[in-house]
Amino acid sequence: MPEPCPATPWPVEMQDLARVLIGAEELRERVCALGTQISGDYAGQDLLLVGVLRGVTIFIADLLRAITIPVTVDFIAISSYGPSLQTGGVVRLTKDLEEPIEGRHVLFVEDVIDTGLTLSYLLRTLRARGPASLRTCVLLDKRAHRLIDVDIAYHGFALHDEYVVGYGLDHRQRYRNLPVVGVLKPECY
Repeated sequence: MPEPCPATPWPVEMQDLARVLIGAEELRERVCALGTQISGDYAGQDLLLVGVLRGVTIFIADLLRAITIPVTVDFIAISSYGPSLQTGGVVRLTKDLEEPIEGRHVLFVEDVIDTGLTLSYLLRTLRARGPASLRTCVLLDKRAHRLIDVDIAYHGFALHDEYVVGYGLDHRQRYRNLPVVGVLKPECY
């Protein structure tokens, strides 16, 4: 996977992190390992990656580059209504898939799983469309608030209950471009 451009400095917002939990090199290595595993597991199959906009964009882009078999990608978008720093509110689909999934092998790619409520809802919605298989790949697994146990085929990292940003994760649409996953300073949220 490409490294940040040498002439490009780290984003100014790095100063808003209390600490880095997962560095850029560690992210790269784990995503490459996931890509290798997925490539082997789905060799010879019609694989479709599905992600939820916007948080998954960085992870799914890097994962796509790490997968060595033919693969297609599609996205859905949702809006959640609930507490601002927690999940578990009402979920509404705002953008549906453009690719048909009936009879296809679908790998649902998620940036972070917390309570499991949203992921469980989305998997039920996709399962009803008749894919040949439906599995999940999650970059960050936060089990502290898990309300619904969801089967995760591919894990990136286990995290404690901390408010993290970077590598696609945001706070009020900021910090997505950080090349690391870090804990945001409380005064920044």
